[in-house]
Amino acid sequence: MEKKQMLILIVTLSSCFVIFVIILFFVCICMCKRRNKDSIKNNNNNSKSWDKEANHESGVEEMDMKGEFIKFQGGEDLTCFDILDAPGEVIGKSSFGTLYRANLLSDSVLLLRFLRPACTIGKLQDVMHVVQLLGSIRHPNLVPLCGFYSGPRGEKLLVHPFYRRGNLAQFIRDENGDSHIWEVIYKISAGIVRGLEFLHTGLQRPIIHGNLKSKNILLGRNHQPSISDFGLHLLLNSTAAQEMLEDAAVEGYKAPELTKLKESNTGSDIYNLGVILLELITGKEPINGKANPDQDFYLPTSIRNAIMDKRMSDLYHPDVLEVGIGGSSSVNEDIVIKYVQLALACCSPLPSLRPDIKQICKRLDEIGPKS
Repeated sequence: MEKKQMLILIVTLSSCFVIFVIILFFVCICMCKRRNKDSIKNNNNNSKSWDKEANHESGVEEMDMKGEFIKFQGGEDLTCFDILDAPGEVIGKSSFGTLYRANLLSDSVLLLRFLRPACTIGKLQDVMHVVQLLGSIRHPNLVPLCGFYSGPRGEKLLVHPFYRRGNLAQFIRDENGDSHIWEVIYKISAGIVRGLEFLHTGLQRPIIHGNLKSKNILLGRNHQPSISDFGLHLLLNSTAAQEMLEDAAVEGYKAPELTKLKESNTGSDIYNLGVILLELITGKEPINGKANPDQDFYLPTSIRNAIMDKRMSDLYHPDVLEVGIGGSSSVNEDIVIKYVQLALACCSPLPSLRPDIKQICKRLDEIGPKS
C-alpha cells in the first residue's frame, strides 16, 4: 500500500513539473513576441524622428524606413538610416515641398528636399525614370542628385550636397562687395550659362529647368555657381507644376508666353536666364514689373523705365566700372553695355527674338576677359 501511494505521489509531482515547464515555455514565447513588437515600434519611432526634429511643426508627413533608397555618384556611402534619422533644420518651403539642412552623424551636411505626396506624379515607374535621368547628370555647374528616397506612403526625398555659401539671391541682396566686381559678375554669369547649355544641348534630349531663378543658383568656393532644382517639375503633377510657375511669376521670372502656354520650354529658361543676368549687373530685385496692363513688358519696373528713357547707364551698378579685384577694374563701359544688351535680348517678350543658349555662350565669350 505504501508503494502504491509513493508511486501516485511520484506521478503527481512529475505531472506538475511537466505542466510547470510547459507554462514557463509559453510565458517565454509571449515575452519574446512582446519584446519584438516593442522593438519594431521603437525602430519606427526612431525612423520618424528626422522629420519631427527637422520641422518642429505639425502637418508635415512622417517618413519610415520601409521605402526604397537609390544612391548615385557621390552618395555611395549613404544609408537610409543616415538620411531619415539625421536631425535637420528647415531652410525653405514651397507649395510642393520643404527644404532641409540635415546634419549627419559623420559630421557631414546634406541638402534634402522633401516632396509632398499630393504634389508628385502618381506612377512610381514614371518617377523612377525621371530620377534615374536626373541622378546620372554630372557637370561642374549643376547641383548633383546623390540619392533619392521613396516612402511607402508616396513621400519622396531628394538628396543633394549642401552649399555653405548660400544662393545667388542672398549674395546679391547682402550687398557683398564682391557682387559689384565685374570679374565676379562675369564668372558667375559664365558658369550659369555653361550649366544651362549642358541641360539644353549636352544630353540626348534637352532638359528644361522650369524654375530657373537666383535662389536656385548655389555658390561654392571662389564664387563657383551651380544650378539646382533642374527638371524638378518633371516629378510634379500638373497642379503643382502650375503653382510653381505662378510662384515664379510673383518673383518676376515668368516668361510672357507662359500666360498662354502651360509648360516651360527652352525659351522660357532663356528668359529667366536674362532676368538673372540683369539681377547680377544691376543689383536690383526682379519683382514683376507689369504695373501697366497696357504694356506687354515683363521686366522689373526700374529696368523697364531705364530702357524706355534710353538711360543705359542706369542698367548696371555704378561700382562695376570702379571696383575690381586688387582695387582696380579692367572693364570698360562698352563691355558692360554689351553684357546688358545680351541680358535684354534674353528677356525679349517674343521667344523667337531670344538667342539660344549656344548664341549666348558665344556672345558672352566675346565680352569676357581675354587670356
